Amino acid sequence: MKKVKLALLLLIILLLVIIVGQNTSQIQARFLWLTAEMPVVVLLFLTTMGGFGAGMLVALFMKKVG
Repeated sequence: MKKVKLALLLLIILLLVIIVGQNTSQIQARFLWLTAEMPVVVLLFLTTMGGFGAGMLVALFMKKVG
């Protein structure tokens, strides 16, 4: 089982390295009145973390309600 976990971890790391390598170009991102110039990979990271945080908040609120 440890070898399977290690293989999956290495696969995920490899995929992340590929994603970072392919998304280094600069883009202009706008949100409401804010504008920022950043690499695509930074925007991907920020949106992923925002979605993760929103999911954690929903899970927390659902746990308190239930």
